[in-house]
Amino acid sequence: MTSIKSNQNWRGLSSLFGNETLAYVFNRLLQALFTLFLASMLCFAIIELAPGNYLDTLSQNPKISPETIKQLEQQFGLDKPAFMQYLLWLQQIVTRGNFGTSFAYQRSVASLLWERVPATLWMAIASMFVTWAVALPLGIVAAVNQNRTVDRVMQVISYTGQGFPSFITALLLLFLAQNTSPIFPVGGMTSIDHADLPWWGQILDYCWHLILPTIALSVTSFAGLQRLMRGQLLDVLRQDYIRTARAKGLPDDRVIYVHALRNAINPLVTLLGFEFASLLSGAFIAEYFFNWPGLGKLTLEAVTNQDLYLVMASLMMGAAMLIVGNLLADLLLKAVDPRIKLEDLK
Repeated sequence: MTSIKSNQNWRGLSSLFGNETLAYVFNRLLQALFTLFLASMLCFAIIELAPGNYLDTLSQNPKISPETIKQLEQQFGLDKPAFMQYLLWLQQIVTRGNFGTSFAYQRSVASLLWERVPATLWMAIASMFVTWAVALPLGIVAAVNQNRTVDRVMQVISYTGQGFPSFITALLLLFLAQNTSPIFPVGGMTSIDHADLPWWGQILDYCWHLILPTIALSVTSFAGLQRLMRGQLLDVLRQDYIRTARAKGLPDDRVIYVHALRNAINPLVTLLGFEFASLLSGAFIAEYFFNWPGLGKLTLEAVTNQDLYLVMASLMMGAAMLIVGNLLADLLLKAVDPRIKLEDLK
């Protein structure tokens, strides 16, 4: 009965929008709102279960009077029960689009996020581009040369990359930057004379500072993606239709890159959304070591300071990015393989 009702709803949305893709996007966005609501409740409950709050640190300062602490408690709404704090926070988001005020920065949470999100997105997109541009060709080369020297070298590189935690990679790269200075910048997002550079010079300056953080963020993802590409392509190359294509005399390049690769890459496309969200969540390590002013570093500071509303908004941003990434992955999967129906991806 549930499946029948779901199919009826799907057909109703498709007829309303007159387009399968628009109906699918609208349906996923409705589901996303409910998902974000449940995620916000869970995140708020976890934060409230942690002992203490932001004002506990201030109360230990002898220069701050108890009256001031009480005034701040009323100002931030921390004198109310936890459930009431959540409802008031949710109400101001829905009615005014206001995510609250940061305790530590005494600024709007939304303005802080808008300042930091572009830097993190810039690094995550660069890391994803580098990861896929390097891992996919190496995975294909390893699969085509299975059990040969090239394949074994690729396996060693892959296992080594997966065995190195991100913080170890960041430390090694930071050590490299310090010993090869000024070839690589040690930290920050721009140089001292960034404002004096022409527009193309500023772009190059951003890219120069982005090299080491991108590598630190890409190593583990690259190793896993390269192994997955190799395994998927080997599975497809063993299929009967590949043997038939080769028996017909088709060139190996056409068999591999036209017939086999198109089917082998589909499972990797489905991982695109999770990859994007994991890069955003794991970016705080690279941002911390390389002093990159991004969302991950801001979230880490907010958790340390128990900055309630800033933590909540950062977690919601991560959940939203995961949802958007999965939606884009589904749409991209449909574009790569037109045989796939979006209805089957619900």
